[in-house]
Amino acid sequence: MRRSDVRTTLRNLLAPAVITSAMALMAASPAHAAVLWTADPASGTGSFSYTACDGGSITTHDGNDGHGPVFRLDKPAGSDRCEVAGAAGRTWSNDTTYWWGWRLRTSTPDAQTVFQWKSWGTGEEQQQNYPVLMKVEDGRLKIWYVAPGEIWKPVGSREWTTTGYHKIELGITTRSDNTGSFALYVDGSLVVDQRSVRTWDDRGNNPRWGTYGSAIGDVDSTVWIDDLRLGQTRADVD
Repeated sequence: MRRSDVRTTLRNLLAPAVITSAMALMAASPAHAAVLWTADPASGTGSFSYTACDGGSITTHDGNDGHGPVFRLDKPAGSDRCEVAGAAGRTWSNDTTYWWGWRLRTSTPDAQTVFQWKSWGTGEEQQQNYPVLMKVEDGRLKIWYVAPGEIWKPVGSREWTTTGYHKIELGITTRSDNTGSFALYVDGSLVVDQRSVRTWDDRGNNPRWGTYGSAIGDVDSTVWIDDLRLGQTRADVD
């Protein structure tokens, strides 16, 4: 047999074995999302750094709707807010990309602020107060970029319904200059892709979730938060 024929025969014999081995390796070593933190209802508010729920309550709730236990935040009339904030055991840094994913349901189409990338400090200790802000308002989910000087700039919105949960995926790349960015996906669709913005205030920032706003101080508002998690890419929290 010629040498070239031997090589051809060996390739034909080895190829199926190589493919089979590769498939076995893929099955034995699945890719895992790099989830850095999850808010576990079993831990209650211990999953978060702190809470702000004046006169209201933060509980875990199973609505027998397939979601299992979720966080329920009840803001009563006479109070401006019911929020959870931060992630227990974690701090936030400049020049870093964070992705948060969660499922959100609201009792009202006017739950007002449901997410803040809240600045630390007051007065001259900050320039933006909340560089990234999300509201459920007038039956829409709205998102703003708040520039230095607390200049509000609407950057996207979409219709919001109160009949079930919506899937939220929010990524922020933190920068103290104007090279930051953030992106928002709702129910799998891109709503905002904002570039060249300042996303890290003078003393840094911290995430908050809930229902907040003076415009709803005289009404009851409830939000349910499910499957809240943190990663470094959208795939981590999808």
